[in-house]
Amino acid sequence: MKKITVKTSVNAPVEKVWGFFTQPEHITKWNQASEDWHCPKSESDLKIGGKFNHTMAAKDGSFSFDFEGIYTDVIPNEKLAYKMPDNRKVEVNFSAAENETQIVETFDAEEENSLEMQEQGWKAILENFKQYTEKN
Repeated sequence: MKKITVKTSVNAPVEKVWGFFTQPEHITKWNQASEDWHCPKSESDLKIGGKFNHTMAAKDGSFSFDFEGIYTDVIPNEKLAYKMPDNRKVEVNFSAAENETQIVETFDAEEENSLEMQEQGWKAILENFKQYTEKN
């Protein structure tokens, strides 16, 4: 299975970045790849074996899906890993350096969409996260 990696650097301390990345009240504010989508619902039991579910939906109501998984590793301010229902794995690493946090997200590619399209979508969501976190 091919893996894709996306990354960004957020101008904020790792504790803030971790909180905004993992708390449902923040996830609903940044978890979309484009302006015509939103995340109306987010639930998360942030512990190993805990489940999360984020509803991703087109703002015009034409389409929605649940992005969900089970946490396989949770190290606050350092690492988050989970497995999706189709057994693809995702690992997110957080590295603190002064008032900046590097996020490196690696995930197993799926078969339906091109690697480039998947990378662009995940990168767009990560950039929305960066902008939201730096503004709030």
